[in-house]
Amino acid sequence: MSATTVIDLTDVGLFAANRHHETFRHLRAHAPVYRNPLPDGTGFWALTRYDDVLTAYRDHETFSSAHGAILGGSFRASGDTASGDMLVASDPPRHRMLRRAMHPPFSPGMVDRVTSQVRSLLREAVQRIRHEGGCDIALDFAPLLPAGALMALFGVGLDDAHHIVSLTRRMVGYRDPVLCEQTGDERIRLAHAQSEIFEYFADLLDERRDDPGRDDVIGMLLRAELNGQALDDAQILYNCMNIAVGGNETSSYTTCTGFLALLENPGEWRRLREDPALLPSALEEILRWSSTNAYVQRVALRDTRVHGVEITAGDIVTLWNVSANRDGDHFTDPDRFDITRNPNRHLSFGSGLHRCIGAPAGNAELAEAFTALIGSGLEFRLAGDPVRLRSNFILGFTSLPVETVV
Repeated sequence: MSATTVIDLTDVGLFAANRHHETFRHLRAHAPVYRNPLPDGTGFWALTRYDDVLTAYRDHETFSSAHGAILGGSFRASGDTASGDMLVASDPPRHRMLRRAMHPPFSPGMVDRVTSQVRSLLREAVQRIRHEGGCDIALDFAPLLPAGALMALFGVGLDDAHHIVSLTRRMVGYRDPVLCEQTGDERIRLAHAQSEIFEYFADLLDERRDDPGRDDVIGMLLRAELNGQALDDAQILYNCMNIAVGGNETSSYTTCTGFLALLENPGEWRRLREDPALLPSALEEILRWSSTNAYVQRVALRDTRVHGVEITAGDIVTLWNVSANRDGDHFTDPDRFDITRNPNRHLSFGSGLHRCIGAPAGNAELAEAFTALIGSGLEFRLAGDPVRLRSNFILGFTSLPVETVV
């Protein structure tokens, strides 16, 4: 790859083929502030070095979150329709007010409920794996994390939780033929997937409106206030969607990537099984290695320069967590999977004011998943080729078949 190579970070094939790490290594070295051209003649900036990504996360006066986290996330709109109403699409001081309103659904008590529900589902899943001699981790095991979390968070049954997961999967995987039929304008597919999620939560909100005292996310949001005013329906629905997609889908895909890393590094898997006390540091390495939320979008509020490159007010800027987490200036031997890596200040949950509010729940879900796999006493090996999700925003697998070793 030469210094003049034209790179397209919207090419989902690059990520599905697992060639993105090589690409980001090149960008960090040769074009850390890269202008990614788009077919319509526009483009966006990509920041790929750790220090630049961290600085942009924390500089809210220069880089705005109000246009949403994903490129092209709002169909036929110059700005994101959730701007100022969804936590991830807001800037200070609005963001701080929204974060206070969103705190109850992520309280320690709710995290405990999520943990208990996920643990119950995974216990049954391990029994099935033992009986059947294997499973597809991406289909039969990992989705139980978001399903259990949704059951606890929204007070729904398992069937409804799986339905929500299927909806969020189609939204995240709107460019993947495994998850979504690839016909028509892809932006319309994304908008349709988003509308299905809104419709589900709108129906649930209507059901719960007569019982606002319920101790679930919708009940909490019905009682919440924003600057002294009750949240309106749009604000509740946007943030339900935020929780369902951002707060839960990532844990499932991280489980897949982390488990594959352990299978491909049997020495690390053996160390973890022999000393489960290593699990906390192993989870941090799994989060760094997976970098499931590959990037977030920002918009420049004012002219600025990064490494001598002029970024103009109004330009779209993407912060690539997946690249920052492999930056050799911050991680020794960054392409080595090391469950005892220390320090490990990855950016998988973002940073500063926009550090993921659901991080404690996500960590708890991941801990339950790997505790269940370790505690099963089973040995695993791949039973087929893993299939990566065709997305440049969320990284993971649509298939990860394994079998137990007798």
